[in-house]
Order: sequence, then C-alpha cells, then structure tokens
Amino acid sequence: MAQAIIDKTDLDFVLFEQFEIDRLHEYERFSDYNKKVIEMVVKEARHLAVKELLPTSKIGDEKGCRFENGMVLLPNEFKQVWKLLAEGEWLVPNADPDWGGQGMPRSVALAAKDYLNGANMALTMIGGLSHGAAHVIEAFGTAEQKQLYLEKIISGEWAVTMQITESESGSDLSRITTLAEPCGDGTYRITGSKIFITGGDHNLTDNIVHLVLARIKDAPEGSSGLSLFVVPGVHVDKNGNLGMKNDIACTGIEEKMGLHGSPTCAMSLGSKGNCIGTLLGEENKGLAAMFSMMNDARLLVGSQGHACASSAFLHALDYAQNRIQGTLPQAENGDASGGCMAIIEHPDVKRMLMIMKTYTQGIRSILFYIARCQDKAEVVPDPETRQEYRDLVDFLIPIGKGYVTDRAVEVCDLAIQIFGGYGYTCEYPVEQLYRDVRVTTIYEGTNGIQSLDLLNRKLTLKKGRLFESVIKRIEQTIELAGQREELSDLATAFEKMVSQLKEVVRQLTSLPKTPRNDLKLRSVSVDFLQVTGDVVMAWMLLWRAVTAINLKQKSKNKNRLDLLEGQVCCARFFIKNLGPVTLGRMASILDGSDAVLDIPDGALKNR
Repeated sequence: MAQAIIDKTDLDFVLFEQFEIDRLHEYERFSDYNKKVIEMVVKEARHLAVKELLPTSKIGDEKGCRFENGMVLLPNEFKQVWKLLAEGEWLVPNADPDWGGQGMPRSVALAAKDYLNGANMALTMIGGLSHGAAHVIEAFGTAEQKQLYLEKIISGEWAVTMQITESESGSDLSRITTLAEPCGDGTYRITGSKIFITGGDHNLTDNIVHLVLARIKDAPEGSSGLSLFVVPGVHVDKNGNLGMKNDIACTGIEEKMGLHGSPTCAMSLGSKGNCIGTLLGEENKGLAAMFSMMNDARLLVGSQGHACASSAFLHALDYAQNRIQGTLPQAENGDASGGCMAIIEHPDVKRMLMIMKTYTQGIRSILFYIARCQDKAEVVPDPETRQEYRDLVDFLIPIGKGYVTDRAVEVCDLAIQIFGGYGYTCEYPVEQLYRDVRVTTIYEGTNGIQSLDLLNRKLTLKKGRLFESVIKRIEQTIELAGQREELSDLATAFEKMVSQLKEVVRQLTSLPKTPRNDLKLRSVSVDFLQVTGDVVMAWMLLWRAVTAINLKQKSKNKNRLDLLEGQVCCARFFIKNLGPVTLGRMASILDGSDAVLDIPDGALKNR
C-alpha cells in the first residue's frame, strides 16, 4: 500500500545518495538527524499515512464537508486522524523546539509530508499553513502574541487560516477592502468578507487562528496600505484560556471539483460590528509579513502536487503491469508468438509511463533540492554562503510551485489515459487524484503569477546574480557528466539547452523598457517559466544520472543495477527526447509572433 503513495526506493535515492541529506547531522542544529533517525522518521510517517490517512481519503471525497446551522462539519473519520497528526507532532515538525516543534530539517519534514499529503491531501492541507503562520508570528509578533498562539498552533491544538482573497480581489491585492479600525486599546475592529479560505471553519479544533489582510482606516490606497492581523475564532485571554466566540463566521462552503474533504469557506468578519483582532507587525507592512510565509506555502503546494503525481504514477504502473490487452507481435523470424500481453508492453503506454516516471522523479529532486537549500541557509557558518542558499531558494520557488504543479497535473492526466475508460470512473483512484491536484496550479498564486514573479522579479534581482548562481551549479553538473563516457552525449545536449536559455535571458532582459515590451514580457512569461523549469528538471535528472553511474561501480545486485540504469534512462529520455521540444519553445519566445498582443478586441471578445 505504501508503494501506492511514494516510491520508497527513489525517495531513499534522493535523500541519501543524490543530496546526502543525512550529512546535515554534521551541523550542531541538526545533530540528532543522522541516517538512522531520518529513516525512522520517514518510516513512521509512511506507517501513519498508509494505516490512518489513506483509508479516509476516499471517505472524505464521497462524504465531503457539510455546512449546517452556520457550522462546517467534516467527516467524523477525520477527527481521529487529525488527533494522531497532532499527537505525533507531524503538523509543524520543523518548528523551533522552544515552541513545541521537533527542529526537524525541512528536507526530512518534506519526506514525511510526501507520504501524508499523498495519502489524504484534503485533510493535511487544513494544517498546511500552520508552519508558515507560526513563522510569521515568531518573526513579527509581539511577545504576547507569541505566548498566546505559537505552542497551540505548532501542537495542532488550534488550526490556522490565511485570509487574503476577496470577491473583487484575487491576484490584485491592492483591491482589498476589508477594514480595520483602532479600538483605542491596542486592538482593532475588523469588518469585511473573504472567500476561498481553506479551513475557515471546521470541527477538528477548539479554535482557529485567522491571519487577516486588511486596511486600517485612512491608510494609503493600494497594496502599500495593507496590514496583517491576528484574529482568533474564539477570544483568548492573557492566560491562554478560551472565552467568547469572536465575530467571525463562515457563511458557506464551496462545491468544488476536488478536495471534497477540505472546506473552502466564505467568511464574514464583523457582521455584528465586533470582530476583534490585533496587529501583526507594523501598520501598512502587511504584505511584507505575509510574503515571509509565501516561500513555505508555495513549496507546500508543489509538494502536494508531487505527492498526487507520485501516487498517480504508481497506480498507473501497477494497472499497466496487470491489465492484459492484445497479443505479442510476431517474432522477427515470422513465427506467431501466440501470447497475450500486459498493456505496459505497448510502446505508447510505455511512453506515457516513461514521461510520468521522469517527471515524478525530476520534480521530486527539484523540491528536495529547494528544501536542502533552506536547511543549508540556516546552518552553514559562512554568512555569504547562507545568503547564497537563500538566493537559490528565492529563484527556484516559482519553479517549485508553478512548474512542478504543471507537471504534476500532466502526470495525473496521463494516469487516467493509461487506465482508459476505467480511469474516467470512480472505480479507480486516479480520477480523484486528478480532481484534487488540479487546484495546485491555481492557489497560493496562480502559475501565471509564478511566471511573472520569475521573469519580472527573480530574474533581475541583484542584477541577475540569482540566475547566474543557478547556472553556475548547473554547469558544474554538466562538467561532471562530461567526464563520464556513458553521459558525455547528454552533457553536450544539455549544454546546448543551457546556452540557449542564457540567450533567451540575455534578449529578454535587454528589451527597452516600454509599455509594449512590458506586455510582450507578460505574454511570454509562462513559456519562460516552462523552459527554465525544463532546464532545472534536466539538471536534476542529469545529477541523478551522475550519481547512479558512480553507484553502479559499487554494486553487483541486478535489481539495484537496473534501478540505477533507470536513472540514466530517465535523464536520457528527458534531455534527448523532450529537450528538443524545450529548444523549440525557447525559439518561440525569441522569434514567435506578437499575435497575442495584436489580435483585435473584436476578433477575440464576444459580440
């Protein structure tokens, strides 16, 4: 059953062979996390996922959430699982031990959460923002706010939401109208409404702490006038005791395509004029505080997408190995084979499985590389090196969210195709995985927003040094691959991709700053995200191949050798078979038409 969620062998390869995560224990902060401990942590997460979470996933999908008498009710089966997640300290395992966390490396926590997210994403996403919220409160909160909220959030005793979106303010946060008026005692009276709030109300915890983006009365217009507030669903006194319910309520839940077990709420704040919250951080600096948790939130979404893709691939692989359709082709000598064949023997099915395997393994490495950089940024002694790791994280986050979830959706779509008609029915799990994964390209910033962040902001930060730092590391891997006879042709082909990406960057960043060119950049930003993501994916796969070649020299076990050769095959498939498509997309960015900008309004809009 565990193999229906995450491929343990490949996860171990990434953790201990490609990235050597166990070496983090050489740093004092992570000294407890040697290989044995990491294996134990992942094993426990796998056991919990398979035994407790996975059986409730289908239940949540079928029963869904109920909105009755102004309250959101989740399936009863979710309550016990949430209790186990909280008791096992799985919700925020990498939080500071001073506030009840385990101080776990992010990369190790990511491995554990891969299993948990893959087993029941609808449930785990209710606690998904707990880490980010705890980080914001720890970084920007007052001593009283930290004392009141941190331990309760980290322990899972209280849940958290992030309330940003309004009906007229989706990606454009400058349009937020929720108002906060000072009460004169250090608190604020908040009025407004929010939509699409994950876990805005439920019956899993006694309290839900809402982080609300609002505008203080007479604040500057636009996003520069936004502030962040802590608004408890139930008031908390100075001793941490719960009091009266706050004036914040769910007014309804969305009927969604997927994630039926996760309540997506419309929220009313201050309908009775008495929604009270406290300022988190400085006035009019709400976006800065909010964005401090965005990297974690977006990496979480990427990991959710990856977990769904991993599960979809493993289900499709199992089905393809056991579904008998067609007969084996004639042998070369003309003799009829007479044997039936599993559909995995069909070249087109094998092609789809190869895409799924390559994408799943590649995005797994992307996510764990980012998490490893986050860990290194916290523990390496040299300040300049720490900053370099932080820069790598900043540059790669749009890829870890945007590119990764695009590939994850594609993997889940291919899983349905491999199942054929059965994949379109509820008899098999892949249709639910597709419905659940589809939102990952939308929330925590649509993938279009991720592409703009990459092209318009991250690419030019520090005069392009973030991009150059990534390229430097890629070229180091190319050099290592070029030294191995088995990989020299891949190194040459990949070098061409990297060279062309550098040319794309050179030309795009050299465009004169005019309104027309600004629109031009926006029109190609998604393509730029995809080609940059392809290059990072190829880097990860080539890195895997180099690692595998080195390990093959030390092994004589046939199964082990086959798995290692599979790493090389995936790198070869992506770089040689899909790489030319990437080059074509780069050519489109540079030489494509401006038809998107030039089409007349009357030709595109309804008449």
